[in-house]
Amino acid sequence: MRKSIILSALAAALLTSFTSCNSDSTVTSDNNQLNDSNVVVSDAAALSLVNGVYAHWQPLSSSFTFIIELQSNKMISFEGEENEAGPLNSRFEAGPDTWYQVKVFNHLFLGIVEDNNAISNISRALQNGRVTQTGYNAAVGKAKFLRALAYLKLVQLWGEVPLLTENGGSTTERASINEVFNQIVDDLTDAESLLLDYDGDPRVPSKQAAQALLARTYLVWGDNPLSYDEVQAIANSQTDPAFTTTPSRLEKAVEYADKVINSGLLALDPDYSKLFGRDYESNKRGTNEHLFTIAHDGDNVDAQGNHQTHCAWTFPFQNGQNGKGFSQNHTEVADDNLYNDWKAEHPNDKRLLKTYFTQLTNPEDDFTYTYYTPYYTPINGKGVDQSYNDAENLEITRNSVDRIEIRYAEVLLTKAEALVQLGRNSEAAGPFNQLRTRAGIASVDVPTLDDIKREWDYEFTYEQFSLLNSYRWKDLISSVRKVSNYKHFADDWASKNTYTSDEAAFFTKVHNHLVAKYNNVKGRNYRQPIPTGLSGEDLGITPQNPGY
Repeated sequence: MRKSIILSALAAALLTSFTSCNSDSTVTSDNNQLNDSNVVVSDAAALSLVNGVYAHWQPLSSSFTFIIELQSNKMISFEGEENEAGPLNSRFEAGPDTWYQVKVFNHLFLGIVEDNNAISNISRALQNGRVTQTGYNAAVGKAKFLRALAYLKLVQLWGEVPLLTENGGSTTERASINEVFNQIVDDLTDAESLLLDYDGDPRVPSKQAAQALLARTYLVWGDNPLSYDEVQAIANSQTDPAFTTTPSRLEKAVEYADKVINSGLLALDPDYSKLFGRDYESNKRGTNEHLFTIAHDGDNVDAQGNHQTHCAWTFPFQNGQNGKGFSQNHTEVADDNLYNDWKAEHPNDKRLLKTYFTQLTNPEDDFTYTYYTPYYTPINGKGVDQSYNDAENLEITRNSVDRIEIRYAEVLLTKAEALVQLGRNSEAAGPFNQLRTRAGIASVDVPTLDDIKREWDYEFTYEQFSLLNSYRWKDLISSVRKVSNYKHFADDWASKNTYTSDEAAFFTKVHNHLVAKYNNVKGRNYRQPIPTGLSGEDLGITPQNPGY
C-alpha cells in the first residue's frame, strides 16, 4: 500500500510540473510531501524506495524495440492498422502523439523524478541516523545508476532534454547535449564509487555495471551527437551528416571498458545460444556475461511482462508453411536479405541460426515449419525462448524473460570500436576477436570501422542498438535506404514467385513498409519528436525537435 501511495504522489508531481507553461519553472526536493521521517526509516526502506523506480523501466523492455529496431532496415511492424504506433515507427511516420514515443519519454522522466526524491530523502535520512552508510551507498548508488541510464536513453533519442536532479532544474527548458552528458558522467562516477563489485546477480547494479555504462556513455559522447541546430540543417534532407569524433572521450571509453575487463569478474558465455531464455536469464548458468538486466516475472507479477519476446513470436506455429495462416505479429524481420547476406558472408557463424530461424520443428506435432519466402520472412530467433532442451520452440506465454541491458560482449566491442576510431586498429584485434572466436568465424588482425559495424549487427541483432548506432555513426539515412536492395522492395516482387492470397497480402505489406522506409527517412529522424504527456497533455518543452 505504501509503495502505491508513493508512486501515485510522485507521478502526480511529475505530471503537474510537465504541464507548466513557464519554461523557467523548477522543481526542488522541498516541494514534495515525502521525507525521511515517514518514508526512509531503515536501510531496507531506503532500498525499497529506489526499487520503486523499476516500475517505470519494466514497461519499456519491448517499447524500446518499437523505436530503436523499427526505425532501421532490420524490422517492420504489422501491429494492427497502419495508423497504429508500431507501423508508424516502421514507416518513419511517428509524431508527438505516437504511443511508443509518449510511453518511453514519460516513463523515463517518471523514473528520474522518483530517483531524485529517493536521493534527497535517503540523504536526509543518513544525516538523521535513520540509515547506515552501507544502506545509503546501496540505495543512492542504484538511484544514480538508474538516473544516468535514463538520461542516456533520453539524450540519445531526443537530444537536448530538461535536466532535473535532487538539486532542482527546469521541467521545460532543454539543457545542452554536453550538460546532459556531464550529468550522466557525474551520476555514474558516483555510482561506481558507491556500488559493490559484481557478484553474479545482474539484476543488481554493480560497480562494473556503472563502469560499463560509462564506457558506453563516452563512446556515444565521443561520436559527437548532433545538436538541435545540426539536425535542423538536415531535417528535410536525405543526406547523412559528417561523422566526427572527440578523441579524449574515446580514450575514456577505453579506460572504463578496461576497468570492467581487468576486474576479472566478467566473461563471455562459451555458448552464445545460452544467453537468451528463461532458464538462462540473469546469469543462471554462472558464466557472468549478463552484466545488468531488467527483471521480469510475467504479466501477472511485475508492472509489465517482457513483451520483447511476445511481440517477436506471438503465436509460433500459426505462421509459415504448415501453419494456420499469416498472423501478422507486432514485429517482423524486414526481409529475407538480412539472413541471406549474413549467411553469404559468414555461413558458419554460430550466432546466425540463433538469431534468425528459417525452419523449426514443433515438438508437439512433429511438423517442420518453414519461415522463408514465399511462406514468410525469417523469424527473430532472439524472440523465442531457446532455453528448453526438448522443446526449444515453445512460445513464452507469461513474458517472463529478463531484458538484457548490458552484457560483457558490449564492453569488449565498445573497447574495440573506440580503439579503431582512435586509429589504434591493431590494438582493437584482441577484444574484437574474442567475439569472433566464440562465433566460430575467422579472426581479423587489423579490424576496420566497417568490421566493427558488422560485428555490432551480428552480435547484437534485435537487442535495441540499431538506431542508436546509426545515430553515432551518422549513417541513419544510408543504412535505412539499403532496403532498396531487399527482395520485396522492387515493384515486380510478386512476379518472382507464386503466392496464395494470404501470402500476397502479407508480402504486399512487407513491400509497402520497405518503400515507406526508403522514401520517408530524413535528417529529422536523427531525433524523436518531443511527445505529449501520458494523457495527451502538452508538456511545455520547447522548441519541438526539427521537422515535427
